[in-house]
Amino acid sequence: MAIRVNLITGRSIQQGVSMEAGKEKPAYTAACGIIELDPADFKKLGAFRNTNVRVTSKYGSVVVKAVEATQGPHPGVAYIPMGPWANMVVNPNTYSTGMPTFKGTPVEVEIAKNEPVLGSLELVRKGCRGELA
Repeated sequence: MAIRVNLITGRSIQQGVSMEAGKEKPAYTAACGIIELDPADFKKLGAFRNTNVRVTSKYGSVVVKAVEATQGPHPGVAYIPMGPWANMVVNPNTYSTGMPTFKGTPVEVEIAKNEPVLGSLELVRKGCRGELA
């Protein structure tokens, strides 16, 4: 089963702190390789918190860990911190600004049983080689 939500991205304090330690570190993956979902969306999805999920848009797909939203309530809206995980599913067209569109991407979220959340280096390497589903 899958649910459709509107994805937004942005900076987070946890992302900034972990980025300073190094983007290749597990703390960066833990801070940015996530999707924040509203409790109502967890219920619709039939998933528990901290379950790995696949997020898919017309631009790509990525596996992240689903965590409970820190803001809200906002059913139907999900959040992935800016970084390589978000970059896999947002529109890459920068419209000559140098920045992708980080707000308002329709995505589908489904449970990703037995699929790992890749670390940033492995994610980027596989993405560049076209090896991601």
